[in-house]
Amino acid sequence: PGRDGRDGKKGEKGEKGNAGLRGKIGPVGATGEKGDRGETGKQGPAGARGNKGKSGANGPFGPRGDKGQRGELGLPGICKCGSIMLKSAFSVGITTSYPEEQLPIIFNKVLFNEGEHYNPSTGKFICAVPGIYYFSYDITLANKHLAIGLVHNGEYRIKTFDANTGNHDVASGSTVMYLKPEDEVWLEIFYTDQNGLFSDPTWADSLFSGFLLYADTDYLDALAEDEDF
Repeated sequence: PGRDGRDGKKGEKGEKGNAGLRGKIGPVGATGEKGDRGETGKQGPAGARGNKGKSGANGPFGPRGDKGQRGELGLPGICKCGSIMLKSAFSVGITTSYPEEQLPIIFNKVLFNEGEHYNPSTGKFICAVPGIYYFSYDITLANKHLAIGLVHNGEYRIKTFDANTGNHDVASGSTVMYLKPEDEVWLEIFYTDQNGLFSDPTWADSLFSGFLLYADTDYLDALAEDEDF
């Protein structure tokens, strides 16, 4: 036989053949770059209720509300007025005449002494309850002029003078003053040889009197608070 001839011209493309058999799975490739975020999925079903959390801080006060309706009338309270009612009063006379000048006159005849705040040994009233007091005197005089004054802690508060006309006469005076605890009040002759105070138990008295008009309100409030405790 002779030698092979030259290759012929390239023929036309043939028809597509049938698919071949599936090959074996190759090795896993390297991890690719992170892809773009996908679209949000649908909301899943609600989960179980969690435990109760701690209370938060108090918020600011809200606006003031409208005034409420008036409540029902309460039961009557218990009056303590009588338990803290304070008393101080005295009225005294004298059994001797012509007392010594510029010294407390000793009114030794006690007619009334509520609280025992007048001392018949010294002739002085000593305040125990602070407040407003009224004092007065009615003095019979005979044979001499009378210069008598009401003294508060060593100072004259009022002075009166009555001249002797040869007959018996009556001199009087009165005043209102505020006293603190331990304040002292008394009567005395304020001028030499003008001590015409006269006393005769059979027909003429000379009197010195005083009483508490009302107690200091601060003092009463303090007493009421002490009683509550």
